[in-house]
Amino acid sequence: MHENIITIGNIEVLSISDGKLEFDICEFFPSIPDESWDQYRDHLTEDNKVSFNLASYFLRSDGKNILVDTGMGPRSPRHPDAPWGELMDDMKRYDINPTDVDLVIMTHAHRDHIGWNLTQENGNSVPTFPNARYCLSYKDWEACHNPDLIRDRFPNAERCVWPLQELGLIDFLDEDTSITSEMKAIATPGHTPGHCSIQISSGGETGIILGDVLHNAAQLQEMDWSSRADIDPDLARETRHAIVNLIEANDYKVLAGHLPSPGFGKIIKLNGKRYWQGF
Repeated sequence: MHENIITIGNIEVLSISDGKLEFDICEFFPSIPDESWDQYRDHLTEDNKVSFNLASYFLRSDGKNILVDTGMGPRSPRHPDAPWGELMDDMKRYDINPTDVDLVIMTHAHRDHIGWNLTQENGNSVPTFPNARYCLSYKDWEACHNPDLIRDRFPNAERCVWPLQELGLIDFLDEDTSITSEMKAIATPGHTPGHCSIQISSGGETGIILGDVLHNAAQLQEMDWSSRADIDPDLARETRHAIVNLIEANDYKVLAGHLPSPGFGKIIKLNGKRYWQGF
């Protein structure tokens, strides 16, 4: 089995990546003093930054090829050396063509999850995945149109999400929407108003694609640590407690897109503390 593939019952999920993002810890977790990270330095880079994989997940269910999240998108001329923009190359590495994708699911509408939805051709927005429908929670659709949130929270939504409606390609998710007979969206709000995690159940096994419920493995012990990216930090904390408790109680497999690639693992408890155990 390839290290970038996890099986959940009869479903194989491939982890692919658009690259990475890095932030100073005090910038991304502004309410957490630097010294509070002392016991978690192994979850940081050598220069004490938080580094996020930009994972997308590709799987097949009910005869459909499904892609969950689409990364930051192409590098811009202003950032030719940006450490992202790799999704198309990574798909090609696994012999996946954009035309193979039948369904794109966005866990939420932040810039690092929607970037490859559309590309520009002669000034027009065209779907990067021309045979796909696109799914997003309606609450995030509303949020990414909110003038008070667009600039800081959804800066590329106008380019990467809004045109999907004009093109007739978007379907909206509600709480606990069934996507296929083996997949459903679970409302996990706080990071964004309509943030969803994706539950996959097959052959007696269950896995959860977290989205941005977690940004760093330290948050499994420090469950109340919220990042600057959480629009509603209090609700994000409540959600994190709830979903981690659910995963732990049922021994679900976890697909965590911002943890080190490929982001597959389990949440384990030792001596009363939770830890990330990568596969």
